Amino acid sequence: MATAKKMLFVLDEEVRKELETLIPSGQRSRVVNEALKKEILFLKRKKAAEGLLKISLRTHPATAKEIAEELGKDRRRR
Repeated sequence: MATAKKMLFVLDEEVRKELETLIPSGQRSRVVNEALKKEILFLKRKKAAEGLLKISLRTHPATAKEIAEELGKDRRRR
């Protein structure tokens, strides 16, 4: 089971008002936690995509024939 820890955040007044208006007090931590999970996942994916883009700029594109040959080699190793 995951543990929880209290943290202090500063929210813009508009965000705070919307949170208090739309989310019942007993559900706010869950909603904020889920929103942060989504944002963290987005940032991880963005970072991975940027890394892949950097790698792709340093490599040459493979032809369909080269891909087929490499797949064939891989299948024969099994």
